[in-house]
Amino acid sequence: MEKIDVRTSNRTEMIDITRLVQQAVTQHKLQNGLVIVFVPHTTAAVTINENADPTVQRDILYEINKVIPFEDHYHHFEGNSAAHIKASLFGSSETILVQNGQLQLGTWQGIYFCEFDGPRHRKVWLQFIAEL
Repeated sequence: MEKIDVRTSNRTEMIDITRLVQQAVTQHKLQNGLVIVFVPHTTAAVTINENADPTVQRDILYEINKVIPFEDHYHHFEGNSAAHIKASLFGSSETILVQNGQLQLGTWQGIYFCEFDGPRHRKVWLQFIAEL
């Protein structure tokens, strides 16, 4: 297992971690198999989406913040219920195929760490499963 440190700087943001995941795959010499990307936080998530145009991430965050506002008469005493809801909708893990040492993502796809309760110091865990 590998751990990636992610430092966020905004309340909500999407950080492209594709390069870091690929570096870890290369370092662990995984040629063919799977890499599981897991976020061990209840107010953060991981997703795969377009990485060619950064306005896509801006639009995603704009809409998710509009649909699930920060203030909406929530009962959770920490005041971050919106972050918990967003993280649940996005999900805590992604599984990516690896072939010939390369992540098998589509042309426009990237792996994003999604912060919903920042800024914070976060972790992403990677588990490598080699093809038998």
